Amino acid sequence: MFFKILTVAALATFEIYAAIPAGFAFGLSPYIIFLASVTGGLAGVFAAAFLGDKIRAFLHKKKPAKSETERHPVIVKIWNKYGIVGLGFLGTMLVGAPISIAVGVGLRANFKKLVTWCCIGVVTRCILFTIIGYYGVQLF
Repeated sequence: MFFKILTVAALATFEIYAAIPAGFAFGLSPYIIFLASVTGGLAGVFAAAFLGDKIRAFLHKKKPAKSETERHPVIVKIWNKYGIVGLGFLGTMLVGAPISIAVGVGLRANFKKLVTWCCIGVVTRCILFTIIGYYGVQLF
């Protein structure tokens, strides 16, 4: 049982879409699936946050930095429209926290606010998908 929970948490570190169905496939309780996926998801946020700044510093060590509008004009338009909440919360809900953190680091977002909104997005995502998974399994 411990390895099943650990597997769900490890999958949630990278992708919650895979972790929650795996928990139901293992026959775990929805509460355990929720706790393991939140734990793994939050670990993924902090791992991406810690490593993201180091990777950006390494990549930009040798190249001169371009302006933000030269690099990604579409991302900058979205960033200007939705800000940190859009990137942290909605980005986490749609594509996952590690990608949202990476984009935020690239746009030089306020790091503490970005991590906070990504954590809120991870918890919300785990609640929604665990509930959907639970009632989906009840249909069969």
